[in-house]
Amino acid sequence: MEDGLVRSLSAGLSQKGVRDHNERLLLSLLQRNGPMPGSDLSRLAELSPPTVSSILRRLEGEGILERGDPVRGKVGKPSIPMKLASDGVFSFGLKIGRRSTDLVLIDLNGNLREERRLTYPAPVPEDIFGFLDDSVHAIMQGMDPAHAARICGLGIAAPFEMWNWHDQSVDLSAAFIPWEHIDLRQEAQARTGLPVSLLNDATAACQAEHTYGRGKEFRDYAYFFIGAFIGGGVVLNHSVFEGRQGNAGALGSLRSIGPNGESMQLVDMASIHQLELRLREVDLDPQQLWSDPDSWHSLSRYVDPWLGQTAQELAKAALSTCSVIDFEAILIDGAFPASVRDDLVSRVRRYVVTQDTRGLIQPRIESGSIGGKARAIGAATRPIGAQFLMQASVGMTG
Repeated sequence: MEDGLVRSLSAGLSQKGVRDHNERLLLSLLQRNGPMPGSDLSRLAELSPPTVSSILRRLEGEGILERGDPVRGKVGKPSIPMKLASDGVFSFGLKIGRRSTDLVLIDLNGNLREERRLTYPAPVPEDIFGFLDDSVHAIMQGMDPAHAARICGLGIAAPFEMWNWHDQSVDLSAAFIPWEHIDLRQEAQARTGLPVSLLNDATAACQAEHTYGRGKEFRDYAYFFIGAFIGGGVVLNHSVFEGRQGNAGALGSLRSIGPNGESMQLVDMASIHQLELRLREVDLDPQQLWSDPDSWHSLSRYVDPWLGQTAQELAKAALSTCSVIDFEAILIDGAFPASVRDDLVSRVRRYVVTQDTRGLIQPRIESGSIGGKARAIGAATRPIGAQFLMQASVGMTG
């Protein structure tokens, strides 16, 4: 890990009474770097070896850390790296989307342990809460009781103001209106009995990429996630920046120009929703895009022109974001197969070089790595981060 990132995680303090801070720091370093011996942790965290040793013993005793295989050097005793325990902590993540809801259970390393999916024409609240209730209890009943006791919470990723994103092309608006009067946190907590955290769905996807994907490679980047509606996230100084009201990186609201010269938003020009509309026009069921990944290839006649338009829009949006902050990279992911994502990224790269970049430093255009489950995984990351890792508001902006 580079020195700047270590400082951004905030150097540890050896004084009595700040053990929680130091525990989070060491866990964050292990999560970011992978297994390390105590000597390396002591150096990176700027904590004394006795302090680090004491914390590691405690976390090992609690089952949060475990020992790796000894590493033998040329001289002296072999070092024993410490690592995040595979069964140390678990967290649920729920993504509520316009066409589907996903529930996942991950461990402290971000490994997917369980997943469930519900698809629908429109998100009816009672259907989704029923799915959540049934799925959470079924998963917990199937777990070892000792593991179930280590579930630290439920994160929920959903678009802000869901009642405003009904589909104008079909008469489904009645399904969206009830969301305005529902307290998501309160309802989910009553159904599951777990502590509940809420975050924007695109921000959640960005958090998943930052924590478990390619986000570790970059200091500052903008992130686009193409779902039914496109959204985004912003990472500054190795931290996901959520903004004053949790809606930073609302990249879907970037201005664009429609086919007739009218003012539109990026969400109207570069979302899977546009592909759905085209499929409906030729009497094909757009639901297959969400239930059958192979359909993205069998429908190439319609997918290919959609990719072309989306790539052009993303190329312009990528440079627009860099006019505000000189991001070193733009990461692109979405709710489609990896081969489609890679094709889209390749097209965006080609379009970017044709744009007017005067006054700008051209960013790298890169693929995300998490894929369609990014929003649910990012939601599950929130309770883990809140309880065990350093947070952006605590020494993360060095």
